[in-house]
Amino acid sequence: KSRFVMDKAGILDPQRMKPRLPERANDEPSVLCEMAVAAARQALERAGRSAADVDGVIVACSNLQRPYPAIAIEVQQALGIQGFAFDMNVACSSATFGIQTAANSVALGQARAVLMVNPEVCTGHLNFRDRDSHFIFGDAATAVLLERADRATSVHQFDVVSSKLWTEFSNNIRNNFGFLNRAAEEGEGAADKLFIQEGRKVFREVCPKVAELVGEHLQENGLQPSDVARFWLHQANLSMNHLIVKKLLGREVSEQEAPVILDRYANTSSAGSVIAFHLYQDDLPQGALGVLSSFGAGYSIGSVILRKR
Repeated sequence: KSRFVMDKAGILDPQRMKPRLPERANDEPSVLCEMAVAAARQALERAGRSAADVDGVIVACSNLQRPYPAIAIEVQQALGIQGFAFDMNVACSSATFGIQTAANSVALGQARAVLMVNPEVCTGHLNFRDRDSHFIFGDAATAVLLERADRATSVHQFDVVSSKLWTEFSNNIRNNFGFLNRAAEEGEGAADKLFIQEGRKVFREVCPKVAELVGEHLQENGLQPSDVARFWLHQANLSMNHLIVKKLLGREVSEQEAPVILDRYANTSSAGSVIAFHLYQDDLPQGALGVLSSFGAGYSIGSVILRKR
């Protein structure tokens, strides 16, 4: 029904059909940095923290604006954070992979707290002349703060009970845009330099594996799918999400159990499951369990079990 984009006019112009995002000077904040900083500040405020409490920044997303310097280091500087920062890309699974990476840094004592940020300008890599994919995506940015449980003071707290990651190579979702393109003129302007996918194959192959991985993850932690109050799933396809949770629970599911934000935001790649988590968490009682899961190109799947504090 709706989505949010960085530039609507360029996309809706039949002669252009792509966003218009003018280049910025090197000493100006990049577009991804600007988005990431805004999301990070909201996350810090909600957590009752400041930049002085954070030792690390991870920018985890599908659509990185440049190879280097890392967007995360730019965000780190803009926020005034001392410590370390780096980018990572695991396509639509970047948020769950980023959460595990950030949680590991905290658990190992490498950082008191880590900001994990997902700025996604999906429309920049989208072919609006491709009838199979032009309607799928929107732009968004999300952020979460991970810190030691004994330091956390916010009322909006979840314990990371466990996380589980999985990857297997597939060409069914691909984007071949990169610096080597200039070394092969024959490929310039080809469809594969933007987002392409074999959607039906992805549906058939990924859904069963997501349900299998989440089920195994819960079992490894002595839990059953029925113990989970909420599933915050990657927001790519409504039928896909319904099928995954139905496979886990053995029945149809309500929107309260598996919230949907696709109708408002469309597919925002790595940000989608975090938007669902942000909008549908405050009503959960203390001790309630939830699963945040994302999946996509790679193939890649991430599952994070959370408990409301």
